[in-house]
Amino acid sequence: MNVARPIYLDKLIRLKHNGMIKIITGVRRCGKSYLLFELFRNHLLEQGVQEDHVIEVDLENRRNEALRDPDALLQHIDNQIKDHEMYYILLDEVQLVREFEDVLNSYLKIKNADVYVTGSNSRFLSKDVITEFRGRGFEVRVHPLSFAEYLTTLENANPFEALREYMNYGGMPQTIGMSNIEKEDYLKSLFQQTYLRDIKERYSIRNDEDLEELVNVMASSIGGLTNPVKLENTFKSVKKSDIAYTTIKRYLDMLEDAFLIERSMRYDIKGKRYINTPHKYYFEDIGLRNARLNFRQYDEGHIMENLIYNELRMRGFSVDVGQVEVVQPNAAGNNVRKHLEVDFVCNSGYKRYYIQSALDMPTREKVEQETNSLKHIKDSFQKVIIVGGLTPTHMNDDGILIMNVIDFLRDNNSLPL
Repeated sequence: MNVARPIYLDKLIRLKHNGMIKIITGVRRCGKSYLLFELFRNHLLEQGVQEDHVIEVDLENRRNEALRDPDALLQHIDNQIKDHEMYYILLDEVQLVREFEDVLNSYLKIKNADVYVTGSNSRFLSKDVITEFRGRGFEVRVHPLSFAEYLTTLENANPFEALREYMNYGGMPQTIGMSNIEKEDYLKSLFQQTYLRDIKERYSIRNDEDLEELVNVMASSIGGLTNPVKLENTFKSVKKSDIAYTTIKRYLDMLEDAFLIERSMRYDIKGKRYINTPHKYYFEDIGLRNARLNFRQYDEGHIMENLIYNELRMRGFSVDVGQVEVVQPNAAGNNVRKHLEVDFVCNSGYKRYYIQSALDMPTREKVEQETNSLKHIKDSFQKVIIVGGLTPTHMNDDGILIMNVIDFLRDNNSLPL
C-alpha cells in the first residue's frame, strides 16, 4: 500500500543541498525507510537525477553486513562518487555502523554530497542524536500515519467508521490491510518484542518488572496530570512496589527517548511562565497504547484528546497544557481563586491557538464547563473546542470556534489563520 506522506517528503525536498546531514527520526516502524528509499528516491529520479548519483545502503540487510565497518562504508561510497555532479547518499539504519558519527561528518565538507540517514534501535532511538553532529544535523521527525493519511488508504470509507477504527488501532503503516485480529497481534508484538526490548538492551535493564508496570500505568492515564512523585506514591499504595521516583523519572525519559510517549508541560497563560510539574503524557500512536492494555480500556474522551495532541505535533506545533487563574464565587458566595485548564496551548511561529477537547457537549452545563477557561483568556488568539459526534463546525457567540473532530483531523489546514 502506497501512502504519499507529503508533509515529510516536502520537508526533505526543502532541505536539499543545505550543507547539513538530514536525520530522519521517529518511533520504529513508523515509515522512515519508506519515506527515504521510496518517496524521496522517486522524487530525485523524477527531477532528473541519474540513478548512479543516488547511493543507497540498507545497513539492516545482511548482505551489507561488511559495510557496517566504518572504513568499508566510506570506501564503498567514495568509489561511487566519480564526477562533480551532486550525489545523494541515503543510509538506512546507520546506527549499525561503528563510529557512524565520523562517517557522516566525513561528508560535510564534500560539496557534491547530500546526506540523508535514518536510524532506530539502540542509541539512535535517542532524541538527542542531533548533538552528535555538533549543530550540523537537521532532524526530520516522522510520526505514524495521521488520520488524513489513513483515510487515503481506504476506498469509499465512511469517515465516522474510519475514525472509530483509527481510534482503536492507530496509524502504524504496517497495519494497513490487516484484519483486526492481525492488527492486535502485530501491535502487541511490536510493543513488547521491539520497543521494550530495544530499551532494555540499550540501558541494560535486567529487573524490568517496574518498567513494564510503569508502561501500563502510563497507558491507563493518558491525558492525566502526573509526575514521578505521584507515580511513586501510586506504586507504593497500589502496586506495593518501593521503586523510587528517581528511577521512575529515568524510565519516563527512556520511553520519551524511544519516541513512545511525549510530555506536555503546563503553562500559566496569564503569568506567561511554565509550571514545573505535574505534566501530561501522550502516546505516539494510540494503537500501541491500546495494544499495551490488550484493547480493554477504550476511553473515547482521552483517546480523542491523545489523537488531537498527536495531530497538532504532526503539524509542527509546540503543545503545552494551559492554566488560567480566575476569581469566582463558590457555593457560599465567597470569591475564591481557581485554576482552570486549557487542554492545549499551541504555538508555531506567530500562530497560537487555545484548544479544548470535548467528546460531546450535550447540556448547557457541559458547554459552560468547556468554554469557561477559554472565555477568561483575554488575548486575540483563536479559541477552539474540538468535539466528537455530529456537531457541525461553527462559531459561537463568544467567538469560540466549535469544530467537529473529523473536520479537524482530515484537513491539515483546518485551523483558521
